[in-house]
Amino acid sequence: MSDPFILRPIGHVRCDRAEAIDDDWDSVPARIELDTSVFDAEALMGLDTFSHAEVIFLFDQVPDAKIVTGARHPRGNTDWPKIGIFAQRGKNRPNRLGATICEILSVDGTVLHLKGLDAIDGTPVLDIKPVMSGFQPRGTLREPGWSKEIMETYW
Repeated sequence: MSDPFILRPIGHVRCDRAEAIDDDWDSVPARIELDTSVFDAEALMGLDTFSHAEVIFLFDQVPDAKIVTGARHPRGNTDWPKIGIFAQRGKNRPNRLGATICEILSVDGTVLHLKGLDAIDGTPVLDIKPVMSGFQPRGTLREPGWSKEIMETYW
C-alpha cells in the first residue's frame, strides 16, 4: 500500500454498546461528541436542518491480524458467496473505515444525537456530512440477495 497519512478524529462516539455485534443497531441511541479543543458549536450549525448525516469513522478495535485484503464469505456464512472485501461493508477493511447514514435526532452545542449509527462507544469519528438528495444514487439500485438477507436484522 502507499505511504500512510494522518487523519485526526473530530470527535468520538458515545453509546451503550461496547462490542461490535452484527445486528439491532437501531436500538442503540448514539451521540457524537466533538473535540472541543478544536471545534465549538458553530461546527454543527445548520446540521439540524437535515434529517440525516453520513458519519465516517474508524474501526479502531479491529486488530491487524483480522484485516482482510482478499475475498471472504460475509459474516463467515458459507451460505453466502465468497466476495472481495470491497464488495461488502464489513469492519475488517484494509483502512478500517466505516461510513453510515444516520437519522439526526438533535444537535446540542458540540454534541450530535443520532439513531442508526453502527459504531461502538469510543469509536473515533473522522467526518460528518449532511445527506443531500442530490448525492444519492441516480437510477435503480442493484444489489445481490445475500446483502438484503444481512440487512433484515441489522437495524
